[in-house]
Amino acid sequence: MTPQDLMSRTATPFSAPAWPPGPFVSYGVEVLDIHYRSDPEALRRLVPEPLRVREDKVRFQIMRMPDTTGLGDHAAASQAVAVELDGETGYYLESMYLDSLPALAVGRETAGFPKKLGAPSLYNDVDTLVGTLDYGSVRIALATMGYKHAPLNPDTARAELRAPLFMVKMSREPDGTLTACRLVRMAFEQFTVTGAWSGPARLHLVPHALAPIADLPVTEMIGADHIACTDLRYGAPAVVHDYLP
Repeated sequence: MTPQDLMSRTATPFSAPAWPPGPFVSYGVEVLDIHYRSDPEALRRLVPEPLRVREDKVRFQIMRMPDTTGLGDHAAASQAVAVELDGETGYYLESMYLDSLPALAVGRETAGFPKKLGAPSLYNDVDTLVGTLDYGSVRIALATMGYKHAPLNPDTARAELRAPLFMVKMSREPDGTLTACRLVRMAFEQFTVTGAWSGPARLHLVPHALAPIADLPVTEMIGADHIACTDLRYGAPAVVHDYLP
């Protein structure tokens, strides 16, 4: 294999890379967004400068993606804090849990998504939309929402999906030397909302040493959205701050 051939591969192992070349487009997506208030001090301890916590608001999201080009059927759960950077509002993505190694690997390696293996699920239980997140054999999150109780303004749904995400991308040399530490911004560049609803919701978080989502406790429920969309794809990641001199 020539150096040029080697560097043209998306990832290791070179005989069968961990993820295929993109672009990645998701069809038939369902999203459960639960918004709640949490401990302001806990939020400030987690959010890195120059991001600024704009309010004591956290978004817990479970996204079901049954049909994604190159990645197939998978689901993701995430916890994000409402932040602001240079006048732009968005979310600092504190953690994500996925049930797919290819989707986990491409997100971590290319853009810095804080992804770990987990087992999220999103399903209907009679009149309730249920989202769960398991870490190993332990259930660490249970989210419930009344199923399609009221229509949600499509513009509100689109604004929620368009909100930019901020995350920290790090890389190190084999000896552990930090070679890159950057704040990255990313957002969905394209999608079509096919349905959107609101309803009563609750969220229960369980403390876990290695999946500490309960460290951002629920102090007050704000609301919940259930959004269906298709043709969903991310835009290119952009570095907005470099932490290394």
